[in-house]
Amino acid sequence: MKILLIGTDAHLSEAKLKFGPSHAYNQVPHHAEALKLFPLNEIVFDFIIEDEPQKINVYQAAMAPAIFLNTTTVSLNKLLRGSAESQNTFFGFCGMPTFLHREHFEVSLYKNEDRHRLIDICAELGTGFQVVADQTGLVTPRVISMIINEAYCTADENIASREDIDLAMTLGTNYPQGPFAWGKMIGIKNISRLLKAVYEDTGDERYRSCKMLDREAGLQE
Repeated sequence: MKILLIGTDAHLSEAKLKFGPSHAYNQVPHHAEALKLFPLNEIVFDFIIEDEPQKINVYQAAMAPAIFLNTTTVSLNKLLRGSAESQNTFFGFCGMPTFLHREHFEVSLYKNEDRHRLIDICAELGTGFQVVADQTGLVTPRVISMIINEAYCTADENIASREDIDLAMTLGTNYPQGPFAWGKMIGIKNISRLLKAVYEDTGDERYRSCKMLDREAGLQE
């Protein structure tokens, strides 16, 4: 497939790890540069739309039939609300580091009737997929961010060291990484940002980010 990726070199590398080298990849860092490339590609993966939500209107004129938008900190429906109608098909996915390159591609639908199109796309991409609710944080990112947040709260209360927490979670629960190692791979700023977005969306105290985590993310004095 011909895939246009809007994002960084790191995003491109993860996409190639996930979908393999057999596809034709084009990568640009900004929406303005992507506009002229839309008609030349079959799929768009937009990793940076959350940082530039005002750019959503570039898809009014897009000719790519399938567009995957990074909706980690905002639901797909909210992101597209108020934008002009487009003939394209939209899906939501998590664009945070490590979340694309997983066994099952986690996707939300803008319209339920697009499920059959998603089946065809994922077959061509050679990936399994899981449709999840269109909600801030999706599912897996929410869960992993909460685990990491709880680990920070535990360390902040001097219950255990970071090293001991990581060791306990890898040996005791068979996690692939300890929560602190996991957080480093994903990026603590990304974790903090996701938790704040989910907390603002739900008001649920479970998602209130730990002060230590926010300090490390540089979001709190």
